[in-house]
Amino acid sequence: MNLKYLDIKEEVAKAIKKNKPVVALESTIISHGMPYPRNIEVAKKLEETIRDRGVTPVTIAIIDGIIKIGLNEKELEFMGTDKNILKASRMDLPIVIAKKSNAATTVAGTMIAANLAGIKVFVTGGIGGVHRHAQETFDISADLQELSKTNVAVVCAGPKAILDLSLTLEYLETFGVPLVGYQTDELPSFYSRKSGIKIPYRVDTAKEAALIMKAKWDLGLQGGVLITNPIPEEYSMNEEEIKSIINKAIEDSEKLGIKGKELTPFLLSRIKDLSKGESLQANIELVLNNAKVGAEIAKEFYNLSNF
Repeated sequence: MNLKYLDIKEEVAKAIKKNKPVVALESTIISHGMPYPRNIEVAKKLEETIRDRGVTPVTIAIIDGIIKIGLNEKELEFMGTDKNILKASRMDLPIVIAKKSNAATTVAGTMIAANLAGIKVFVTGGIGGVHRHAQETFDISADLQELSKTNVAVVCAGPKAILDLSLTLEYLETFGVPLVGYQTDELPSFYSRKSGIKIPYRVDTAKEAALIMKAKWDLGLQGGVLITNPIPEEYSMNEEEIKSIINKAIEDSEKLGIKGKELTPFLLSRIKDLSKGESLQANIELVLNNAKVGAEIAKEFYNLSNF
Protein backbone atom coordinates (compact mmCIF):
# COMPACT_ATOMS: atom_id res chain seq x y z
CA MET A 1 0.00 0.00 0.00
CA ASN A 2 1.36 3.40 -0.98
CA LEU A 3 0.88 5.54 2.13
CA LYS A 4 0.55 8.69 0.03
CA TYR A 5 -3.13 7.78 -0.37
CA LEU A 6 -3.73 7.77 3.42
CA ASP A 7 -3.87 10.66 5.88
CA ILE A 8 -4.02 9.24 9.39
CA LYS A 9 -5.07 11.73 12.08
CA GLU A 10 -2.33 12.12 14.71
CA GLU A 11 -4.49 10.86 17.59
CA VAL A 12 -5.40 7.78 15.56
CA ALA A 13 -1.83 7.12 14.42
CA LYS A 14 -0.65 7.16 18.04
CA ALA A 15 -3.38 4.73 19.13
CA ILE A 16 -2.61 2.33 16.27
CA LYS A 17 1.15 2.50 16.90
CA LYS A 18 0.65 1.71 20.59
CA ASN A 19 -1.83 -1.09 19.70
CA LYS A 20 -4.62 0.68 21.59
CA PRO A 21 -8.28 -0.07 20.80
CA VAL A 22 -9.78 1.91 17.92
CA VAL A 23 -13.15 1.75 16.16
CA ALA A 24 -13.81 2.81 12.57
CA LEU A 25 -16.96 4.72 11.56
CA GLU A 26 -18.30 5.24 8.03
CA SER A 27 -19.16 8.59 6.49
CA THR A 28 -22.08 7.65 4.21
CA ILE A 29 -24.39 8.08 7.18
CA ILE A 30 -23.13 11.70 7.38
CA SER A 31 -23.26 12.63 3.69
CA HIS A 32 -26.15 10.49 2.44
CA GLY A 33 -27.95 9.01 5.44
CA MET A 34 -29.32 11.89 7.49
CA PRO A 35 -30.35 15.54 7.00
CA TYR A 36 -28.18 18.44 8.18
CA PRO A 37 -27.55 19.32 11.01
CA ARG A 38 -28.73 16.03 12.51
CA ASN A 39 -26.02 14.18 10.59
CA ILE A 40 -23.23 16.21 12.21
CA GLU A 41 -24.79 15.91 15.66
CA VAL A 42 -25.02 12.12 15.31
CA ALA A 43 -21.47 11.83 13.92
CA LYS A 44 -20.11 13.73 16.93
CA LYS A 45 -22.26 11.73 19.34
CA LEU A 46 -20.96 8.47 17.86
CA GLU A 47 -17.36 9.56 18.36
CA GLU A 48 -18.16 10.73 21.89
CA THR A 49 -19.87 7.42 22.75
CA ILE A 50 -16.80 5.47 21.67
CA ARG A 51 -14.33 7.86 23.32
CA ASP A 52 -16.27 7.70 26.63
CA ARG A 53 -15.45 3.98 26.72
CA GLY A 54 -11.72 4.53 26.43
CA VAL A 55 -11.53 3.78 22.72
CA THR A 56 -10.34 6.03 19.87
CA PRO A 57 -13.08 6.75 17.28
CA VAL A 58 -12.03 6.95 13.62
CA THR A 59 -14.48 8.45 11.12
CA ILE A 60 -13.32 7.63 7.58
CA ALA A 61 -13.92 9.58 4.36
CA ILE A 62 -12.15 10.65 1.16
CA ILE A 63 -11.35 14.33 0.69
CA ASP A 64 -9.51 15.61 -2.40
CA GLY A 65 -8.62 12.04 -3.30
CA ILE A 66 -7.00 11.27 0.06
CA ILE A 67 -8.38 8.59 2.39
CA LYS A 68 -8.85 10.36 5.71
CA ILE A 69 -8.41 8.00 8.64
CA GLY A 70 -10.07 10.25 11.19
CA LEU A 71 -11.71 13.63 10.50
CA ASN A 72 -11.24 16.96 12.23
CA GLU A 73 -14.24 19.21 12.92
CA LYS A 74 -13.86 21.22 9.71
CA GLU A 75 -13.69 18.04 7.61
CA LEU A 76 -16.70 16.58 9.41
CA GLU A 77 -18.72 19.73 8.69
CA PHE A 78 -17.65 19.60 5.04
CA MET A 79 -18.78 15.97 4.68
CA GLY A 80 -22.13 16.84 6.24
CA THR A 81 -22.90 19.94 4.17
CA ASP A 82 -21.28 19.72 0.72
CA LYS A 83 -23.76 18.71 -1.99
CA ASN A 84 -21.23 17.00 -4.26
CA ILE A 85 -20.03 14.17 -2.04
CA LEU A 86 -19.87 10.87 -3.91
CA LYS A 87 -20.32 7.39 -2.41
CA ALA A 88 -17.24 5.16 -2.51
CA SER A 89 -17.40 1.39 -2.43
CA ARG A 90 -14.61 -0.92 -3.63
CA MET A 91 -15.24 -0.24 -7.33
CA ASP A 92 -15.19 3.53 -6.80
CA LEU A 93 -12.06 3.92 -4.68
CA PRO A 94 -9.41 4.01 -7.44
CA ILE A 95 -11.49 6.44 -9.53
CA VAL A 96 -12.31 8.77 -6.63
CA ILE A 97 -8.65 8.83 -5.58
CA ALA A 98 -7.28 9.30 -9.12
CA LYS A 99 -9.71 12.15 -9.81
CA LYS A 100 -9.02 13.73 -6.39
CA SER A 101 -12.74 13.71 -5.65
CA ASN A 102 -14.63 13.83 -2.35
CA ALA A 103 -16.55 10.77 -1.24
CA ALA A 104 -18.25 9.21 1.75
CA THR A 105 -17.22 5.62 2.32
CA THR A 106 -19.82 2.87 2.27
CA VAL A 107 -19.56 -0.23 4.48
CA ALA A 108 -17.28 -1.89 1.91
CA GLY A 109 -15.24 1.26 1.36
CA THR A 110 -14.81 1.82 5.09
CA MET A 111 -13.75 -1.79 5.66
CA ILE A 112 -11.04 -1.45 3.01
CA ALA A 113 -9.75 1.83 4.46
CA ALA A 114 -9.86 0.53 8.04
CA ASN A 115 -7.95 -2.59 7.05
CA LEU A 116 -5.27 -0.52 5.27
CA ALA A 117 -4.79 1.44 8.50
CA GLY A 118 -4.73 -1.68 10.69
CA ILE A 119 -8.13 -1.12 12.34
CA LYS A 120 -10.02 -4.31 13.15
CA VAL A 121 -13.44 -3.15 14.43
CA PHE A 122 -15.94 -1.12 12.44
CA VAL A 123 -19.34 0.13 13.64
CA THR A 124 -22.19 0.96 11.28
CA GLY A 125 -25.99 1.05 11.29
CA GLY A 126 -26.85 -1.76 8.89
CA ILE A 127 -25.03 -3.53 6.09
CA GLY A 128 -26.12 -3.82 2.47
CA GLY A 129 -27.11 -7.20 1.14
CA VAL A 130 -29.22 -9.05 -1.40
CA HIS A 131 -32.02 -6.81 -2.66
CA ARG A 132 -35.52 -8.13 -3.22
CA HIS A 133 -35.94 -9.69 -6.68
CA ALA A 134 -32.14 -10.00 -6.97
CA GLN A 135 -32.65 -13.26 -8.88
CA GLU A 136 -33.82 -11.03 -11.76
CA THR A 137 -31.84 -7.84 -11.14
CA PHE A 138 -28.58 -9.23 -9.66
CA ASP A 139 -28.70 -6.26 -7.25
CA ILE A 140 -26.39 -7.48 -4.48
CA SER A 141 -24.41 -5.10 -2.31
CA ALA A 142 -20.60 -5.14 -2.50
CA ASP A 143 -20.68 -5.13 1.31
CA LEU A 144 -21.22 -8.90 1.29
CA GLN A 145 -18.21 -9.63 -0.90
CA GLU A 146 -16.09 -7.32 1.26
CA LEU A 147 -17.09 -9.24 4.36
CA SER A 148 -15.78 -12.38 2.69
CA LYS A 149 -12.31 -10.97 1.94
CA THR A 150 -11.37 -8.12 4.31
CA ASN A 151 -10.23 -8.79 7.88
CA VAL A 152 -12.44 -6.34 9.77
CA ALA A 153 -15.22 -7.16 12.23
CA VAL A 154 -18.45 -5.27 11.54
CA VAL A 155 -20.92 -4.44 14.31
CA CYS A 156 -24.36 -3.58 12.95
CA ALA A 157 -28.09 -3.89 13.65
CA GLY A 158 -28.42 -6.49 10.90
CA PRO A 159 -28.83 -6.03 7.16
CA LYS A 160 -30.97 -3.04 6.18
CA ALA A 161 -34.63 -4.00 6.44
CA ILE A 162 -35.31 -3.06 2.80
CA LEU A 163 -33.40 -6.19 1.70
CA ASP A 164 -34.23 -9.86 1.27
CA LEU A 165 -32.92 -10.96 4.65
CA SER A 166 -33.09 -14.71 4.03
CA LEU A 167 -31.13 -14.49 0.77
CA THR A 168 -28.61 -12.17 2.44
CA LEU A 169 -27.95 -14.82 5.08
CA GLU A 170 -27.60 -17.52 2.41
CA TYR A 171 -25.05 -15.38 0.58
CA LEU A 172 -23.02 -14.80 3.75
CA GLU A 173 -23.03 -18.52 4.50
CA THR A 174 -21.90 -19.39 0.96
CA PHE A 175 -18.91 -17.07 1.30
CA GLY A 176 -18.00 -18.31 4.78
CA VAL A 177 -18.67 -15.13 6.75
CA PRO A 178 -19.15 -15.89 10.46
CA LEU A 179 -22.46 -14.37 11.55
CA VAL A 180 -23.27 -14.04 15.24
CA GLY A 181 -26.09 -12.45 17.17
CA TYR A 182 -25.07 -10.25 20.09
CA GLN A 183 -27.30 -11.36 22.97
CA THR A 184 -29.88 -12.59 20.46
CA ASP A 185 -30.79 -15.83 18.64
CA GLU A 186 -32.76 -13.96 15.98
CA LEU A 187 -31.45 -11.83 13.14
CA PRO A 188 -32.13 -8.16 13.94
CA SER A 189 -33.78 -6.38 11.03
CA PHE A 190 -32.40 -2.87 11.49
CA TYR A 191 -35.47 -0.89 12.64
CA SER A 192 -36.84 -3.89 14.53
CA ARG A 193 -35.40 -6.48 16.90
CA LYS A 194 -37.47 -9.13 15.15
CA SER A 195 -37.20 -10.77 11.74
CA GLY A 196 -38.45 -14.31 12.35
CA ILE A 197 -35.07 -15.59 11.09
CA LYS A 198 -32.87 -17.62 13.40
CA ILE A 199 -29.12 -17.16 13.19
CA PRO A 200 -26.64 -19.97 13.78
CA TYR A 201 -24.49 -18.54 16.56
CA ARG A 202 -24.91 -16.24 19.54
CA VAL A 203 -22.47 -14.38 21.78
CA ASP A 204 -23.42 -12.80 25.09
CA THR A 205 -20.27 -10.80 25.83
CA ALA A 206 -17.82 -8.58 23.99
CA LYS A 207 -15.04 -10.98 24.95
CA GLU A 208 -16.76 -13.89 23.17
CA ALA A 209 -16.97 -11.81 20.00
CA ALA A 210 -13.29 -10.83 20.28
CA LEU A 211 -12.28 -14.46 20.75
CA ILE A 212 -14.09 -15.39 17.51
CA MET A 213 -12.27 -12.63 15.64
CA LYS A 214 -8.89 -13.71 16.98
CA ALA A 215 -9.52 -17.40 16.28
CA LYS A 216 -10.56 -16.69 12.70
CA TRP A 217 -7.55 -14.57 11.86
CA ASP A 218 -5.12 -16.77 13.81
CA LEU A 219 -6.26 -19.61 11.54
CA GLY A 220 -5.46 -17.52 8.48
CA LEU A 221 -9.10 -17.43 7.39
CA GLN A 222 -9.59 -14.30 5.31
CA GLY A 223 -12.60 -12.05 5.72
CA GLY A 224 -14.59 -10.31 8.38
CA VAL A 225 -16.88 -11.29 11.22
CA LEU A 226 -20.44 -9.94 11.24
CA ILE A 227 -21.79 -9.14 14.71
CA THR A 228 -25.48 -8.27 14.67
CA ASN A 229 -26.69 -6.20 17.61
CA PRO A 230 -30.45 -5.54 17.97
CA ILE A 231 -31.82 -2.03 18.32
CA PRO A 232 -32.71 -1.30 21.99
CA GLU A 233 -36.19 -2.54 22.89
CA GLU A 234 -37.60 0.93 23.60
CA TYR A 235 -36.74 2.14 20.09
CA SER A 236 -37.66 -1.00 18.15
CA MET A 237 -40.39 -0.35 15.59
CA ASN A 238 -43.40 -2.64 15.24
CA GLU A 239 -42.40 -5.42 12.83
CA GLU A 240 -45.63 -5.47 10.81
CA GLU A 241 -45.89 -1.68 10.66
CA ILE A 242 -42.35 -1.20 9.36
CA LYS A 243 -42.82 -4.04 6.84
CA SER A 244 -45.87 -2.25 5.43
CA ILE A 245 -43.95 1.04 5.19
CA ILE A 246 -40.99 -0.64 3.49
CA ASN A 247 -43.26 -2.37 0.96
CA LYS A 248 -44.86 0.98 0.11
CA ALA A 249 -41.43 2.62 -0.30
CA ILE A 250 -40.26 -0.20 -2.60
CA GLU A 251 -43.46 0.09 -4.64
CA ASP A 252 -42.79 3.84 -5.04
CA SER A 253 -39.19 3.21 -6.15
CA GLU A 254 -40.35 0.71 -8.78
CA LYS A 255 -42.89 3.17 -10.16
CA LEU A 256 -40.16 5.82 -10.45
CA GLY A 257 -37.65 3.36 -11.94
CA ILE A 258 -35.04 4.04 -9.25
CA LYS A 259 -32.21 1.48 -9.26
CA GLY A 260 -28.56 0.93 -8.40
CA LYS A 261 -26.75 3.29 -6.05
CA GLU A 262 -29.73 5.62 -5.83
CA LEU A 263 -32.09 2.92 -4.55
CA THR A 264 -31.02 2.62 -0.91
CA PRO A 265 -30.88 6.40 -0.19
CA PHE A 266 -34.30 6.82 -1.85
CA LEU A 267 -35.85 4.00 0.18
CA LEU A 268 -34.42 5.20 3.49
CA SER A 269 -35.66 8.75 2.82
CA ARG A 270 -39.10 7.52 1.75
CA ILE A 271 -39.35 5.28 4.83
CA LYS A 272 -38.49 8.28 7.02
CA ASP A 273 -41.31 10.29 5.44
CA LEU A 274 -43.84 7.46 5.61
CA SER A 275 -42.98 6.74 9.26
CA LYS A 276 -43.20 10.46 10.12
CA GLY A 277 -39.59 10.50 11.26
CA GLU A 278 -39.81 7.46 13.53
CA SER A 279 -37.42 5.46 11.34
CA LEU A 280 -34.78 8.22 11.51
CA GLN A 281 -34.88 8.23 15.29
CA ALA A 282 -34.64 4.43 15.31
CA ASN A 283 -31.65 4.66 12.95
CA ILE A 284 -29.88 7.06 15.30
CA GLU A 285 -30.54 4.98 18.39
CA LEU A 286 -29.45 1.70 16.83
CA VAL A 287 -26.13 3.07 15.54
CA LEU A 288 -25.37 4.66 18.94
CA ASN A 289 -26.10 1.30 20.56
CA ASN A 290 -23.77 -0.38 18.06
CA ALA A 291 -21.04 2.12 18.97
CA LYS A 292 -21.27 1.07 22.63
CA VAL A 293 -20.96 -2.61 21.77
CA GLY A 294 -18.25 -2.03 19.16
CA ALA A 295 -16.12 -0.09 21.64
CA GLU A 296 -16.33 -2.92 24.17
CA ILE A 297 -15.41 -5.51 21.52
CA ALA A 298 -12.43 -3.38 20.42
CA LYS A 299 -11.19 -3.23 24.02
CA GLU A 300 -11.48 -7.00 24.43
CA PHE A 301 -9.73 -7.63 21.10
CA TYR A 302 -6.95 -5.24 22.14
CA ASN A 303 -6.52 -7.17 25.39
CA LEU A 304 -6.29 -10.49 23.53
CA SER A 305 -3.85 -9.05 20.99
CA ASN A 306 -1.48 -7.91 23.72
CA PHE A 307 -1.06 -11.32 25.35
